[in-house]
Amino acid sequence: MSNSLLAHLWLIPTVPLVAALLILSLSNARRTGAAVVAIAGQVIALILSLVAFWPTVQTPAYRAWQNFTWFTFGEQVLRIGFVLDPLAATMLVMITLVSLCIFVFSIGYMATDQNFTRFFAYLSFFSAAMLGVVIANSLLFLFVCWELVGLASYLLIGFWIHKPSAAAAAKKAFITTRIGDIGFFLGILWVYDRSGTLLFYDGGNGALEHSGLLSLGASATFIALLIFCGAVGKSGQFPLHVWLPDAMEGPTPVSALI
Repeated sequence: MSNSLLAHLWLIPTVPLVAALLILSLSNARRTGAAVVAIAGQVIALILSLVAFWPTVQTPAYRAWQNFTWFTFGEQVLRIGFVLDPLAATMLVMITLVSLCIFVFSIGYMATDQNFTRFFAYLSFFSAAMLGVVIANSLLFLFVCWELVGLASYLLIGFWIHKPSAAAAAKKAFITTRIGDIGFFLGILWVYDRSGTLLFYDGGNGALEHSGLLSLGASATFIALLIFCGAVGKSGQFPLHVWLPDAMEGPTPVSALI
């Protein structure tokens, strides 16, 4: 991948995010416009994902990243970035393709719903958050996108908020997954304390590179388990599985997307 294209990898999650904001600015009467904007956002994101996927097919063990300073406070500098490797590229294509299919299905499924436009805004927001998780080259940036996925899940599970069961299901999902995310956050803090960085790859100095892994030492196993707590919550694994059955209170496309 050219440096120029890598520098614009951020466009993949940004396109559906912009689509979500545009849809939110539309009135409920602009149903066709909302669907067109949402699907167009997914199509563009899918095309960009396919472009990003191509060099990972051509080059074995392909990996490229770009980091930059997000903000500084005192002597501390927080850097985030984007990474592209075969796994990330495959997930980009899968997320955008599956989301596009769900978006198209939702046109018919939600055709009679009075909040049709808002639903497509939430779907686009969910897609953007997931894509952000995939390309993150920093535990900090990944955690931000991870929490946005949680927010999107809350909004979609509780989409029919006028139903007490839907409102309760959304709250249950949000609180339960936050329990797992506490472990995730503690793991992030531990990584930063031991390695001094939250970047995955940084020219040999990243947390997943040789020097970073050496700095974690024997604590690496416990850090991995803490970070895994976040995945346990989001994927509905025991013992944080209790929210998943209630997620069916949201519209059917939500269950498919989750």
